[in-house]
Amino acid sequence: MASPTLITPTTTKPNIIKSKLTVPTTTTSHPRRRHFLSLAAAGILSPSFLLPAPPAQAAEDDEYVKDAEEVISKIRSTINMDKTDPNVPAAVAELREASNSWVAKYRKEKELLGRASFRDIYSALNAVSGHYISFGPTAPLPAKRKARILQEMETAEKALVRGR
Repeated sequence: MASPTLITPTTTKPNIIKSKLTVPTTTTSHPRRRHFLSLAAAGILSPSFLLPAPPAQAAEDDEYVKDAEEVISKIRSTINMDKTDPNVPAAVAELREASNSWVAKYRKEKELLGRASFRDIYSALNAVSGHYISFGPTAPLPAKRKARILQEMETAEKALVRGR
């Protein structure tokens, strides 16, 4: 049998097994993080975020009122056209384009969704567009539907005057 021998280290450095994972030192990331957090806090607490901007909202409100009045006038002029008028298909196409752009522009505005004017105009646009899509651009509106759309236009105009 072989005699057991003690293995004693001959070097003063211990053998360290290096892992393939490297751990980043945290001393260099703290100043960057602190700097970022201080900039973020300064940006969040700046007066531009704390104070509302009423002039910009007023400008947007004026634009909404102007666009809504234009759409209302186009709806009225289109549905009041004589059914024998040769310009009806072009007017219906123009109304559909205007209504699509108006809805696309204002449908995503959260503060406008609760307004009575928006609701009435949107309802009237749906009724008019649905009629012309279903029956064609030359089909006249039924009297009941036309009366309801005109009533919605009147209430929308009243709501616009009141700022609603």
